[in-house]
This record gives sequence, structure tokens and C-alpha cells, in this order.
Amino acid sequence: MLKRILVAVIFVPLLLIVMLFCPSVVMAIVVALIAACACYELLRATSGDLPPFLEWVSVAAAALIPLSIWLAETVGLELDTTYLWGFLLMLALFAAAIGNHETERETYFQQIGVCLFGGVLLPAFLGALVELRMMDYGRLLVLLPFLVAFLTDGGAYFAGVFLGKHRGITNVSPNKSLEGYIGGLVVGVVSCLVYGLVVFQTKQIPVNFLALAVYGVVGAVITELGDLSFSLIKRQYGVKDYGNLLPGHGGMLDRFDSMVFAAPAILLMVQLFPAF
Repeated sequence: MLKRILVAVIFVPLLLIVMLFCPSVVMAIVVALIAACACYELLRATSGDLPPFLEWVSVAAAALIPLSIWLAETVGLELDTTYLWGFLLMLALFAAAIGNHETERETYFQQIGVCLFGGVLLPAFLGALVELRMMDYGRLLVLLPFLVAFLTDGGAYFAGVFLGKHRGITNVSPNKSLEGYIGGLVVGVVSCLVYGLVVFQTKQIPVNFLALAVYGVVGAVITELGDLSFSLIKRQYGVKDYGNLLPGHGGMLDRFDSMVFAAPAILLMVQLFPAF
């Protein structure tokens, strides 16, 4: 527990500095590193015998996609860079699989699917953080998925510890309780509304509190679904954590699993009905 708290005390302020005070390119670099680590951890957890070439081209794509999102937004490039890198990765994976057929390095379609998930979908969804950061009021918007994801997780944990009675809601995480899920939902909504109030008081800009309430409800539900989704993968492959990069938290993917779901959800809602 002490390691977990210490890592959070160091890691969270660094993230805040990057989001609020650094240029957007620094945000893109940080997201690229997170995506590359998450991809690497996922491949190691689910495809330990993956040929090294497939592993590294997938990790490279995972790093390039958030950076390409930033570059396209910066220069006004009329090109879907995620589509581009995803297509190139698919070509590389299948070309390698064809070359490896009926050899000791045989590559199976399941492995290709995992590589595409880790090398394209993970960085594309985490790349929503870069897109949020580069929008109008980007420094305010990019905090929303972190508030929703991290505080929903925290609210669910503490509500489950102190109030949890009805456990076994899912077989994926049988120790999690109904009270924990409800606590996470409540904290997610309240955190968004409080954040909106702080923004209104300090920035003196119009705030749509109804939109923020929707962000909180939808974001909290999707955050909890994201957490369960990556827990499902761990259970099916018999791993406790995706890695040990962050002591007390596991790997990078253990910490950012719910963000893979929360970031694109917040981006879509911001685009549909802005709060600021």
C-alpha cells in the first residue's frame, strides 16, 4: 500500500504538470510512451511466444499514432494518420505471417488480432487525450477523462471497502460489490460537477453543468466497464498484473486500462455537447 501511495504522489503531479503547463507536443510524447508501454505489456501477457518482429512493429505503431495525431492537428494535415499506421501495421503483420507459415516461427491469426488491438486500438483511444488537449479550452478538457477514470476507480474502491456487502456481481471481479460500483458512479458525477464549478469560479467562462453530469454518468459507467474488460483479459490469460513498471500499481496498462475506455468516451461527448 505504501508503494502504491508513493507512486501516486509522484506520478499524478507529473501528469498534471504535463497536461496543464507543458506544450501539447510534450503531452503527445507522454501519451505515446504510455501507449507503447501498454501495447508491449499486453502482447507479453497474451502472446508470450510472439515473434520479435511482430512485437516491435506493433509497439512502434502504438508510439507513432499519438504523435501523428498531434502532428496532423498541428499542421492541419487532411489525413487520418491512425488509419495510415493501422493499415501499414496490418500489411507488416500479414506479410510476416505469410513468410513464417509452416516454419518454427508460425504466426497465427489470433496473434495478429492481438497485435492490431495493441498497436492500433490502444493508442488510438489513448490518443483522444491528445485531441482533447489541442481543442479550445484544451487544458481544461484534458483533465476530464483523468477525473472520471481515476476518481471513479478510487470511489469504487473505497465504497467497496467500507460499504460493500453485495459482492459477486460479475465473475470477472467477484470481490467487487454493487455498493462499490454505485460509489464509483456517484464520485464520477460529483467530481465532474465540482470541477465545472471550480472552472466557472476561476475562469469566469460559461459552463454547461447538465453536460458535465452526463460526462460523469456515462464516463463512470464506461470506466468501470473498461476496468472489468482488461481484468477479463488477465483472467483468461492467467496473469495477475500486466507488468511491474509502477510499483504497487502493476504495469502501465494496469493503471491506464480504464483510460482506454474513458478518453474516447469523453472526447465523443465533448464533440457532441460541449461543457465549456
